[in-house]
Amino acid sequence: MSHNSQAFLPTNAGLPPSYETIKEEYGVTELGEPNNSAVVRTTVINMPREVSVPDHVVWSLFNTLFFNACCLGFIAYAYSVKSRDRKMVGDVIGAQAYASTAKCLNISSLIFSILMVIICIIIFSTTSVVVFQSFAQRTPHSGF
Repeated sequence: MSHNSQAFLPTNAGLPPSYETIKEEYGVTELGEPNNSAVVRTTVINMPREVSVPDHVVWSLFNTLFFNACCLGFIAYAYSVKSRDRKMVGDVIGAQAYASTAKCLNISSLIFSILMVIICIIIFSTTSVVVFQSFAQRTPHSGF
C-alpha cells in the first residue's frame, strides 16, 4: 500500500478516480485429531417445543360482557386469566387444567344464554299476540 498524498482537486476531469487494489492473504491451519485418546461423551437434552395452550380469554371476555348469565362468563374469565398466568410461568399442565375449566364454563354460559334468549323471544311473542287479541276484542269494528 502506498502512502501518496493526493490533492482534493480532481486532476483528471471527467474520469473516474483510480483505486489501489489491496491484496491480503489469510492462512488457515488444519487441526488434526486430538492428542489424547479420551472417550468423548455427549449429553442430549430434549427441550420440548413451546406447547400452545389456548386460554380462551377472548371468549370469556365476550361471555362476560354480553352473556353473563349467572356470572358464568365472569368465572370463566377468572379461570382464563389463571390459565394465562400458569402458561407464562411455564406450568403447562396447570394451564391446561384452568383452560379446560374455562372452556366448560364458557360453553355452559353460551348455552344457558342462548336458551334464555329463545325463552324470552317465545314469551314476548306469545304475550304480544295475547295482548293484540285482547285489544282487538275490546274495540268494536266499524263495518265499511
